[in-house]
Parts: sequence; C-alpha cells; structure tokens
Amino acid sequence: MASNFSSIPILDYALTADPERRGEFISQLRHALINVGFLYLANSPVPREDIDAVIDYTPRLFDIPQEAKDKIRMANSEHFYGYSRLGAEFTKGKSDQREQFDFGTECDSVWKSGDPDYMRLWGPAQWPQEELLPGFKATMLRYLAGVEKLSYEFINLLAEALGLPADALKAFYETEMPVQHWAKVVKYPALDNLSSDQGVGPHFDAGFLTFLLQASPHAGLQVQNLSGEWINAPPIPGTFVVNIGKALETVTQGLARATSHRVLSPPKGSTPRYSIPFFQNISLRVSVKDITLQLNEEIVKLKEQRAEAGNPDSVNYAEYGQLPTGQVNLIGRIKSHPDVAQRHYPELFKQFFPQGLPMQGKAY
Repeated sequence: MASNFSSIPILDYALTADPERRGEFISQLRHALINVGFLYLANSPVPREDIDAVIDYTPRLFDIPQEAKDKIRMANSEHFYGYSRLGAEFTKGKSDQREQFDFGTECDSVWKSGDPDYMRLWGPAQWPQEELLPGFKATMLRYLAGVEKLSYEFINLLAEALGLPADALKAFYETEMPVQHWAKVVKYPALDNLSSDQGVGPHFDAGFLTFLLQASPHAGLQVQNLSGEWINAPPIPGTFVVNIGKALETVTQGLARATSHRVLSPPKGSTPRYSIPFFQNISLRVSVKDITLQLNEEIVKLKEQRAEAGNPDSVNYAEYGQLPTGQVNLIGRIKSHPDVAQRHYPELFKQFFPQGLPMQGKAY
C-alpha cells in the first residue's frame, strides 16, 4: 500500500540515549524522512532556558523603534543579514505578510579576491543596538550555537536511519572552511486590513535541515502531503519542527524528501504569530552532484513504496543538482532581496532584474 501522511509525527529525542529504545527512534525517523519530510522533535538537548529566553526577546525585538530597524536593514549587508519590512517579498504572485530579521551563527567573512561571488554570502550579521535590547545578541548567539550542535547530532542520526555510516554526510560540511548557519526571527501580523491570508507562500527550504521554533501559540504552519492536501502543523510546546531541505533531498537521490510548506496569517483580532527558523547550511563550494551516497537496496525500496507525489505548489531551489551550493543559495537570496543585489551584486542584479529594481523580491 502506498504511503502518504495526514499528520506530522512526533519523535522523542530522549529515546536516542536509551539503548533499548534507540532503534524505535531510528525507525520513526526513517519513516518521517522518507514519507513525510517533516517531524516534531521533543526533548531536544538545546537548553530550555535558552529557548525560553529567545522566545521572551522576540516580541521586544520587533518593538524597537522603526528608525533602529532601518539602520540594520538588509540592504546594508552583502551577507543578506538584517531587517526586512512587512511585505517586502512575494511568493506565487501574493505578498508575504511577514516582518523579519535575518541573523547567522558567528562567522568572519570568508571571501577573498578571486573567489566566486557566492563566497561573500557568509560573514558578520547585523544586530540591533545593545542599549535598545540589552543581552539579545548574546542570548541569540547562545541559542543558535545550541541548535547548531543539535543539527550536527541529528544529521548523524539521519544517516543511521538511511542505512549509511554515521559520518557519511560530513563531506558536505566538514571542509577546509567554516560553515555559517542562517536563522530568521519572524513576525506574522494578524490579518486585520490585509486582503490575503498569506504569511509566507508555499516553498521548499534550502540546505540540509531546518529547525523551527514556533515562538507563540498561533497555528498557521501547513505542510503539503503527497496528494496535495495541506496538513496543519500547530505549535506543540517543548518541540522543534524539523524538515528536510532541497540540498539534502538532492544528496539522497530523493529518498529524504523536501516537503512544500506555507504559513497562514493569524486571524483578524489575534495577536501576532512569531517563529524562529534555523537553516542548517553546507559548504558553499560543494556541488551535491559530485558526492554519491551508497544507499542500500532495502532502504531505496522504501522510497518506491511511497505514494506518487502530485505537483507541489513549491518549485524553488531546483538547481542543487547542477550548481555549487553557494551559487544556488546566492541565486535564491538575490531573487528574494533585489535591493541587496542591486547594491552589492550589480552584475547579477542586471541578470535577474533587467527591468530595474522591482517593488518586491520573490523566490519564484
């Protein structure tokens, strides 16, 4: 019988430390990777006090004066870090009703003269002034370091679930250069006077894994199953939502599946919805097509038992099988943030926006 899904599985990370139940976790993870592409992760090792502190700061981050936000607007940063105003992007022909800050794990600039442009993606993030939000930067960096550590531990578990050696995926991120991971802090305002309920339109994520902290009790995240139905993924306290990125899907020859997802705006009269996604990157220089994983036949057969997917509403990040990872990521960022491209990547800006600066950026 073909396998589809109608809910998002919940996995308990604590099982990995129990020798008698670790196999149960690995089996559940295998199912989630192959048939769903999404899961809830409970009892993660990220310190609860760090999670709570970041959640507490989140509304206050958006309450800083607009002038202070504009001082760190993304257009200032060749690394695509900083503030984006409400409605700056659109997806599938509609405005994404979200206001956001993009941050990254600590990393010095890795670009040097002669390097391809995509090496400029990584470098220092922009942060709000310390006196406006005392302790926020240190708290956020501590939280990101905890999620980064979890992401590497989880990749080893993922390899085990796919029947691969625990270190099989290290070639994608343990290279001569550091890897910088990317995160957002996002505010979705209530509908009120908006004509659309699109918080963010249907899309795939880039990279290997996304760890999403739903930082308020609002529903809104939806995941598209193989038959095209939208499945709710409401907040569950004490969990991360983990999903597969397009790079990992490509690396595993489609065995681990990236799943289309979207966010609906909170209803009229509601308080804002907040979320904090962490995107696990891999080396900018790696081309995923150049590294072949040796998947065993029994695991591959599980993919064959999966229901045939209809046409998902998401089509972004389709270039992972053709271009270096950094180039794929840079293309995605330029399309989403043309004002950054115009200022810092003028030749690529002309290539993608021959008619000049559009009112909004778009992924596709």
